[in-house]
Amino acid sequence: MRIISIANQKGGCGKTTTAINLAAALSRNDKKVLLLDLDPQAHASLGLNLENQDSIYNVISRLTPRKLCIEDIIKNVEDGFDIVPSNILVGTLEQELADEIGREVKLTEILGRIKGDYDYILIDCPPSLGFLTINAIRASNEVVVPVETSRFSLQGVEHLKDIINLIRDRLNHAVEFRILITMFDSRLRHSFSMLSQIRESFEGLLYDTIIHTNVKLKESAVQGQSVAAYDKYCRGNKDYFTLAKEIVARYENSSIEEPRKEVSRKEAPFSQMSDKMREIVNKEASEMFPVTFTIRAPGAKSVYVTGSFNDWSLEEKCRMRQENGHWKVALPLRQGTYKYQFIVDGNWREDPSNPQQERNSFGDINSLIEVKDNA
Repeated sequence: MRIISIANQKGGCGKTTTAINLAAALSRNDKKVLLLDLDPQAHASLGLNLENQDSIYNVISRLTPRKLCIEDIIKNVEDGFDIVPSNILVGTLEQELADEIGREVKLTEILGRIKGDYDYILIDCPPSLGFLTINAIRASNEVVVPVETSRFSLQGVEHLKDIINLIRDRLNHAVEFRILITMFDSRLRHSFSMLSQIRESFEGLLYDTIIHTNVKLKESAVQGQSVAAYDKYCRGNKDYFTLAKEIVARYENSSIEEPRKEVSRKEAPFSQMSDKMREIVNKEASEMFPVTFTIRAPGAKSVYVTGSFNDWSLEEKCRMRQENGHWKVALPLRQGTYKYQFIVDGNWREDPSNPQQERNSFGDINSLIEVKDNA
């Protein structure tokens, strides 16, 4: 079982949105998932239309007249996805347990009761660095820190990092620490400038997946659903599904103890496929055509290509590679006409070598490319 805290003392960074939708995405990757709402504001509970008198308060508190076990308050959300709800009373635990011996491991002891029931437990922490967040981190194997591309969000990361180091030194418990870029608007130059700063400050600690700004994420919360249940085809669901895949791959690869027979990259995707699935994959592949994008930018530090073929998002597969001042990337695209631009060190540019262009609603220029079967 993997326990992951989702924490950042700065509010408005997509913490609860990540908790809800990552839990749903993991369950849709055939994992049994429990989301524990530890925030007294109970946004995760409210975001899933759960308003309950009983909460994690009744499990942790010594003073409650209605003492319960954690199994008593677990509610089912979707297939493979359960939640432990919160309410305003959870906020009183900070004061109630302030002088109690062993208060930092209360949650660790409670979660030990259901250790074998789930593949993943996600903890939505409060936007503070008090007793509840310390309990969550102490119980966890990993901390996911959602960070929007703003200076204030970065300051929150530094403070949280100090708490993680303190827990390691004082409580003898080390956890993995990774940053998740959220609410990323690929149309803003400022977003790329901040992304570059975050990568420099926390090199090697970022997830490859980036969560883009998507109105469906807000709409799904209003409807009391995960984005996967609300609109499974939207960009928000695609991003969180990709993040779930990355987390599962990272965890399961790191937990392999016995050597496995090596499979070549070419063979690996087909090794466990049925004949029908192999037929579908081959058909899909036959409809894609390799298209090479290139731009000369000898002094650039990073270059991406983005366009209507990927919903104008920033994706790792669209990061270009430099060869003697020329940046290149090959992408498989279906037949059709696409709009695109290059992002050179955060600055949007049309393709100077392509005369096919049109002006967009932002006042700048999109380049156009038509992909044909003889491209």
